Amino acid sequence: MNKEADTLYLTAREAAAELSISTATLYAYVSRGVIRSEPTSDSRIKRYRAEDVRALKDKRAPGSENKGNGSDGSVLDSAISTITAEGPLYRGALATRLAEHATLEETATLLWGFSGSNPFTARNLPPSNPAICAVRNALKDAAPLSRAIALAALGGEADMRAFNRSEEGRAEAGARVMRLVAAACLGTEPSGDPIHLQIARTWDITEKTHQDLIRRALVLLAEHELNASAYTVRCATSTGINLYDATAAGLAAVKGPRHGGQGPLAARLLHQMAEVDIESGIRERVSLGEGFPGFGHTVYENGDPRGENLLSALTKAGAEKRLSVELPRLVRESTGLFPTIDYALAVMTHLFGLPPGQETVVFAIARTAGWIAHAFEQQDANRLIRPRARYVGPPPSRRDKAEAL
Repeated sequence: MNKEADTLYLTAREAAAELSISTATLYAYVSRGVIRSEPTSDSRIKRYRAEDVRALKDKRAPGSENKGNGSDGSVLDSAISTITAEGPLYRGALATRLAEHATLEETATLLWGFSGSNPFTARNLPPSNPAICAVRNALKDAAPLSRAIALAALGGEADMRAFNRSEEGRAEAGARVMRLVAAACLGTEPSGDPIHLQIARTWDITEKTHQDLIRRALVLLAEHELNASAYTVRCATSTGINLYDATAAGLAAVKGPRHGGQGPLAARLLHQMAEVDIESGIRERVSLGEGFPGFGHTVYENGDPRGENLLSALTKAGAEKRLSVELPRLVRESTGLFPTIDYALAVMTHLFGLPPGQETVVFAIARTAGWIAHAFEQQDANRLIRPRARYVGPPPSRRDKAEAL
C-alpha cells in the first residue's frame, strides 16, 4: 500500500483489533454494509475503510445507548449470539459442539436465556379454531413458507396468551410458535414430538443416523446473529406486535432468494453435478463465469464451520463422497470458495432422496428459535427501531428555497 492508502485503509487484523472483535465479526459488518472493503493486488486479501471502522467504534462506545435500539442503522447490542471463526456462539456455547447432542428445543431455550420449567411439554400446542383449520386445508398445496406465514398470522389472533410477557409465559408462547411453524411448513398437524422427529416422520426417514442428521442441521441453523430475517423480526417486534406476527415477518424475509433461497439453488447445482463428471462440470462452469450456489460465505472467509460440521457427519452417515468431499474440494481448488451450510443441506436432502426446496423448510423451522430470541430481547429493550436515512437525492429547487424563506 502507498502512504495515502495507509491512512485510508486498515488490514483485517488492524480493523478487528481497533474494534476489539474477531475477524469473523468484522466480515459480518462488511456483509451488512457497515464497513466498506476493497480488494488488493492479492485477490485473497481485502482492505477496510479506516473511517468506517472508527465511526463504528465511536457508535459502540459506552454511553451510546444503542442496546436494542438500532437508531444508528448499524449495530445492536445482543447477548444472544455472535459469529466466530469456529462458527456461531450461542450464549457462550459453540453451535458446532451443541450439534453433537442437543435438540432444537434445548437449543431454543438456551438462546432464549430461559432456565425455568420445560416450555416444550407435550400439552403446550398452538391454538386451533375453525378459521385455522379452514386455511390449513385451503393451503395444503401452497408453498411451505406461504402456509406458515398465513397460519402464524391466524395463530397470533387465536392465542389468548400471545402477549404474555412473563418469563415463563413468553417461553411457552415461543414453543407454541415453533410448533406451529414446523407443522405449517411440513403440512401436518401440530405435535408435541421433538421437531427433528416430526420432520423425519414427514419425510419417511426411519434410520436413526439419518434422523440425527436432521437434528444436527436444525441446531447448526438455529441462530446466526443479525442476518436479514433476524433484523426484520427485531424491527417488527419493536412496533409492539406479538411473537406470531414477528415470526411471520421473519418467514417473509426468508422467502427472498438472497437469504433462504440459497439452499434450493445449491441443491440444483448438486443435482446437475451428480449427473456429469464433476471435474469437467466444474471446469465448464468456471470457464463460463457461472457461480456456485452454496459456496462462499460473506461472513466466513476461510470456510463455514457449520457446513464443514454437517458435511463431515453426512459422509460418516453414508452420503456419496463425490458430493460431500470431492465436489467441495474441487470447487475450492478451482475458485477458492468453501462450502456453506446451504450446500451441506443440499447434500442431506439428496441423501434422503428429496427434491430441491426442502432445504428452505429446514432453515425456516430451525431459525424460528433464533427469531424468537431476538424478539424477546427487543421486547426487553422496549424501543422502536428507527434508523435514519442519509439523503442523496436532488437538492431543493430555488423556488422551494424562496417559498421556504
